[in-house]
Amino acid sequence: MTKETRAVVLASPWWVNLLALVPIAGYIYWRSRKLTLDKTSLAAGFTFGIAFGFVEAVVVIYLRSASGLLPVSYGTLAQSVNHSGGSQPVSQVLASLPESLVAVERLREAATIVMLLSVAALGARNALSRVALFLWTFATWDIAYYAGLWLTIRWPASLGELDVLFLIPQPWISQVWFPLAVSAFTLAAVILARDPASD
Repeated sequence: MTKETRAVVLASPWWVNLLALVPIAGYIYWRSRKLTLDKTSLAAGFTFGIAFGFVEAVVVIYLRSASGLLPVSYGTLAQSVNHSGGSQPVSQVLASLPESLVAVERLREAATIVMLLSVAALGARNALSRVALFLWTFATWDIAYYAGLWLTIRWPASLGELDVLFLIPQPWISQVWFPLAVSAFTLAAVILARDPASD
């Protein structure tokens, strides 16, 4: 475990840790107001999330390859890390990227959120259900993203690896287990709070 890994127990900056409250608050709020999301909307959001998460993983693989973090000749990120004698801490990787690339990455992240919001707007009938469908699709996308990276380049090697979650408005850094746990609990909150009569 590197010094940087030990320094970040949950997420940085501190307010990113508040995302852990999203599934709890969502469940309580939706349960008290009878969340109406039909199975078709959930299935469509889930399918979109899986496909889009894999697309996002592929984009990140290309970015890592183009920026020299994933030399094509080594095949996998794990092999490239072993070849170079270790991986660079996340903060060093961010500092070495040109600002123009960071700006493009921020635009890509914003476009991702717009796409997920669009799916929620199209698939739900009211504001309460739209928020739930957005979070459902976002959580599915997030889990599929990490699964896609692991299946293709075997990264992350462990759930304790540090990752940059978002760059808007500043870099959000945490160990991989944190967003996966928030996403898994969000999926559970939507399923448990959903009114079965909405089918």
